[in-house]
Amino acid sequence: MGGCFSKPKPVELKIEVVLPEKERGKEELSASGKGSPRAYQGNGTARHFHTEERLPAPHPYPGTQDCVEAAVCHVKDLENGQMREVELGWGKVLLVKENGEFHALGHKCPHYGAPLVKGVLSRGRVRCPWHGACFNISTGDLEDFPGLDSLHKFQVKIEKEKVYVWASKQALQLQRRTKVMAKCISPSAGHSGSTNVLIVGAGAAGLVCAETLRQEGFSDRIVLCTLDRHLPYDRPKLSKSLDAQPEQLALRPKEFFRAYGIEVLTEAQVVTVDVRNKKVVFKDGFKLEYNKLLLAPGSSPKTLSCKGKEVENVFTIRTPEDANRVVRLARGRNAVVVGAGFLGMEVAAYLTEKAHSVSVVELEETPFRRFLGERVGRALMKMFENNRVKFYMQTEVSELRAQEGKLKEVVLKSSKVVRADVCVVGIGAVPATGFLRQSGISLDSRGFIPVNKMMQTNIPGVFAAGDAVTFPLAWRNNRKVNIPHWQMAHAQGRVAAQNMLAQEAEISTVPYLWTAMFGKSLRYAGYGEGFDDVIIQGDLEELKFVAFYTKGDEVIAVASMNYDPIVSKVAEVLASGRAIRKREVELFLLHSKTGDMSWLTGKGS
Repeated sequence: MGGCFSKPKPVELKIEVVLPEKERGKEELSASGKGSPRAYQGNGTARHFHTEERLPAPHPYPGTQDCVEAAVCHVKDLENGQMREVELGWGKVLLVKENGEFHALGHKCPHYGAPLVKGVLSRGRVRCPWHGACFNISTGDLEDFPGLDSLHKFQVKIEKEKVYVWASKQALQLQRRTKVMAKCISPSAGHSGSTNVLIVGAGAAGLVCAETLRQEGFSDRIVLCTLDRHLPYDRPKLSKSLDAQPEQLALRPKEFFRAYGIEVLTEAQVVTVDVRNKKVVFKDGFKLEYNKLLLAPGSSPKTLSCKGKEVENVFTIRTPEDANRVVRLARGRNAVVVGAGFLGMEVAAYLTEKAHSVSVVELEETPFRRFLGERVGRALMKMFENNRVKFYMQTEVSELRAQEGKLKEVVLKSSKVVRADVCVVGIGAVPATGFLRQSGISLDSRGFIPVNKMMQTNIPGVFAAGDAVTFPLAWRNNRKVNIPHWQMAHAQGRVAAQNMLAQEAEISTVPYLWTAMFGKSLRYAGYGEGFDDVIIQGDLEELKFVAFYTKGDEVIAVASMNYDPIVSKVAEVLASGRAIRKREVELFLLHSKTGDMSWLTGKGS
């Protein structure tokens, strides 16, 4: 949509619906169902089906007054493989030169706004330096996740050795492009008891599956159901920003679902799946037949099983309401966090500025030990201690004591007693697959749903994705793994949708995750389970480092702080199919004190 050089033929007209930035995520679906086009009653519980409602579309041919053109550089100013941010007056553009050709794209990652000029250019795509999303430089299309939107692509022409970029002002200001999608041409009226595609779970996997189907031209009925009161939202933000309101977290506004005929059933719990008759039954007795099914139920947080577990003001963080209540109760009071994994540590970091005291209880001897290793874990622990967080390590909770029903003290197995007005439990999660036990859909001994590379379960037409699955990880010799990361759920949702449409896609993404604490970000790529050594470059005390996790002779994961874009660089190398050898890293560290990582993009050791 960015280009304005020539009018396309009318037959090729595709109108894209792109909401202005300020409108995104504004509205929240009310649990009462007010304003929903239809509410079906089932045993007294309102069912909300959100159906089609057209958005006003921008005019397909912006006039020349809506466009801007500028000479941005000389052809020799950029070498092959270089990127530069250039100014067009109405906004910036990312100019890329690869194989002698210039490309102009949106300059910010649509996910969280990272400057893509600081990312990694490789194999015809640019990878975001913050969270690893990838965009095709020829089209601007999103090719790897996280995030939902693509980049605008702008027209480039070369005249008298000068590079000119021509763009619509609207595209320059929006900085994101929602792919063209089909509308639903078979609305639910008249056959509300059946749908073509049913998606159980409205996290990243469920939403990306629904959007991918529409992007691929699928125009039949899609129903997305969720236990939540809300439309799909950015769950990783919950523990990093506990004050966030549901409307700030929304991944898409309500109008988006109406415009593309993606029906969302909120507060809808599936209790049985009948694969023989292709039918699901909800808790309120409502029945829905399907043709294709995606199971993306996610996981349920583990809870404490100690004495006093039923006292008030003890929380797992699952919904915006949970997060908001924790902040309210912690303000000026004593907070205890059980579990020093990602969720627990993010919550502890957030509460330090709100609570009177923050304490963390953990069974291991250092936070993140299994994931990041002893040395990195200790460096992070020090950062927390410098921010007044008290740690009780190598112990667990033996009792929660209450006063008038409300939490007052947490008693540890080490017999220490910690004052507590609110407690957050972050001790892991289990797959939310109990409803599948009698279904004939295979579950493993831990309750995960095993799938193949195409996200297919053992039952034809039934797919699964997200935190509740185990799948073959291509670049770790197809080892069956469970990777409960936000980015991975996006990728699996997309592959499931492509295979519902018989496109024979396979999951091949490199896992990528991040955490943010005290305004500092840690990025991580790969799959480090079973690492036997950690090679660290940089300064752990200053929290400016990169850590390579190795197993035998191979680098299997990398983590960094203040060392961008190294994690995206490693992810790109692993995605290309090249192994990084331990001795490459060791040799490099021996000869380099500069932190230069150009050796990584070389063609082998």
